[in-house]
Amino acid sequence: MPDGTTPHTVPSPMATPMSGIIPKKIRVIGVPLDLGQTRRGVDMGCSAVRVAGLEARLEELGHKVEDAGNIAVTIAETKATYGAANAKYLKEITQTCTKDAELVVKTLEAGKVPLVIGGDHSIAVGTVSGVSEFFRRQGQAVGLLWIDAHSDINTPDSSPSGNVHGMPLAAIMGLWPSELANIFGFSPKVRPENCVLIGVRDIDAVEKENIRRAGIEVFTMRDIDERGMRAVMEEALRMAGRGTSGYHVSLDMDWIDPEDAPGVGTPVRGGATYREAHLAMEIIADHGRMASFEIVEVNPVIDEHNRTADLAVELALSAFGKKIL
Repeated sequence: MPDGTTPHTVPSPMATPMSGIIPKKIRVIGVPLDLGQTRRGVDMGCSAVRVAGLEARLEELGHKVEDAGNIAVTIAETKATYGAANAKYLKEITQTCTKDAELVVKTLEAGKVPLVIGGDHSIAVGTVSGVSEFFRRQGQAVGLLWIDAHSDINTPDSSPSGNVHGMPLAAIMGLWPSELANIFGFSPKVRPENCVLIGVRDIDAVEKENIRRAGIEVFTMRDIDERGMRAVMEEALRMAGRGTSGYHVSLDMDWIDPEDAPGVGTPVRGGATYREAHLAMEIIADHGRMASFEIVEVNPVIDEHNRTADLAVELALSAFGKKIL
């Protein structure tokens, strides 16, 4: 599919008066998974984002929003063991991601945009698998924007912790064979030239080699510092969109500087500012080719007055078309 096409959806109605926003049918899918990391609390991120008014605020923009509730997930305390030390809770995470993938496919088939809220970043394997499978059935491909402080491209052989939330991109790109990587029976889920990392700033030594091995595109925080957010986003969207029918946006809230997003699982100084983050989302909305959206790693246990969840909702609004004027 040539560049410039829109994702396969039902015909869109006209833009709403005043706002200029084309109304979409959005399905919110909660995946309160926290088995991918050791710091607890991200399982409550779905609730925190809902409390911040996600559905009502999207509907104020003119979108029609349906909340599908939460996918059932395993609770760590109910398990006697986490399994292999180099990929903890892999079986349970795979089960959850498979459920997520199946619901994402059904959502897209119904002509709705999946808006997935987590949960830790391991859920992205499920979301991307579902989006990719939907387009694969149409004989089309999808791109991926991975917006994160971390590259999340460790494998069980390279991970220093065995936490799967540091491995989802490696699974998506097929760098380690497993049931998780092979949801729907194919791998990789995205072509390397259509997978773009944006704003990374904390990368393990082995991950650097994995990035080169995967052949994916990368823009670090230095690129954003030197070139500016607009130039980076325009090029990233071009890369993710070339030869695809759209792209999935996977937003880890630790991409944003902890000054503005303190309630995240693995904060790293030197991230995107409040306005840079909004600009990135606004540019995504301007291009109009976002097929699905995902927000992960909101941890209300260590947040301040739900600031991070509120910002997550604000960024979702920008990604779905909200403008200053």
